[in-house]
Amino acid sequence: MKREEALDLLGSYVKNEKMIAHCLASEAVLRDLATHLGEDPDKWGLAGLLHDIDVEITDADPKIHALKGAEILEEKGLDPEIVEAVRLHNEEAGHNMQRHKAFHHALAAGETITGLIIATALVYPDKKVGSVKPKSITKRMKEKAFAASVNRDTIRECEKLGVDLQDFVVISLNAMKKIAPEIGL
Repeated sequence: MKREEALDLLGSYVKNEKMIAHCLASEAVLRDLATHLGEDPDKWGLAGLLHDIDVEITDADPKIHALKGAEILEEKGLDPEIVEAVRLHNEEAGHNMQRHKAFHHALAAGETITGLIIATALVYPDKKVGSVKPKSITKRMKEKAFAASVNRDTIRECEKLGVDLQDFVVISLNAMKKIAPEIGL
């Protein structure tokens, strides 16, 4: 599936602009992470873009979110590895499986860090991701009350990719800075 088709598909299921921005941010992070690791940026980017395709139809219910998304993507003929990564990005869903491949950990960590980066940007006076420094993100990782819904353990799955947290923060932040106007930050 080409990116334009994926954007159309996402837009047919997700209407919330902030959720679309999250998906675009996740795509950017996954593309840059794939490039850093010598993986396929188009494949990883599609997973980032489409990982929350079912968030509105499942009302983000952690018990079923990602299961319906994987079903939709499978029906559309997406690469089975993308479907599996999407299914496993939410380990709370009732699939009784754990992430076990680099792609799975990358999607989970990459989509999760976007929330921490966005929350950090929003406390800056200009509310721009371009103003955020990597040190601010790593500092916020230690503040459990800040963006409390962001799972720090999931972000730390970057280490299962051989990427230390500091480098992961830099890769992710730089990826989001590239698309800042597109995501309104």
